[in-house]
Amino acid sequence: MSKFFHQCQFLISAANLSQLPEDDGAEVAFVGRSNAGKSSALNAIAGIKKLAKVSNTPGRTQLINLFSVSEQQRLVDLPGYGFAKVPVAVKERWQATLAKYLETRSCLQGLVLLMDVRHPLKDVDLNFLRWSAAVNLPVHVLLTKADKLARSHAMTALKTVQQSLALYHPNATVQLFSATKTLGLEEVSKRVFEWLNLETRG
Repeated sequence: MSKFFHQCQFLISAANLSQLPEDDGAEVAFVGRSNAGKSSALNAIAGIKKLAKVSNTPGRTQLINLFSVSEQQRLVDLPGYGFAKVPVAVKERWQATLAKYLETRSCLQGLVLLMDVRHPLKDVDLNFLRWSAAVNLPVHVLLTKADKLARSHAMTALKTVQQSLALYHPNATVQLFSATKTLGLEEVSKRVFEWLNLETRG
């Protein structure tokens, strides 16, 4: 399934919403804590190693980065939250822009929420789940870096998150994922593909 994303290209980095493309077509956004591995996940789905910049320093994604799949379909790498080592004023501006994007972008079809499988369900993650449920936005949770845990421990984490989703966003789905091992790559690629509706829009 990921082969359908091989045509992805960097489109634009936007510091504010006025710089985004027209609010039409379909977008799928990736969001998560600054160390959750958003850029690595995007690169794995696209099958392009350096499509999104990966940094060893959490919080380097300070803009809304868009990647075109076609003229009407886009993947969106949103600023990370949590550990970014930036001034408070800058962090607050990111969060305000992020919130406005999620609340007003009508072409947003789904949200991929990334959590480190070793540290899932932080308060900010739960807030995203509550908000998404309230506005009926589909969410697919990626428990990233699953290769860092023994299989039994990863499965325990998966079950714990599934139980929480039943409370916070009953329609959300969740899976284990590892960008380095391509674990779960086809599953998440299929979900993003469905949200973008590439077969009919492509």
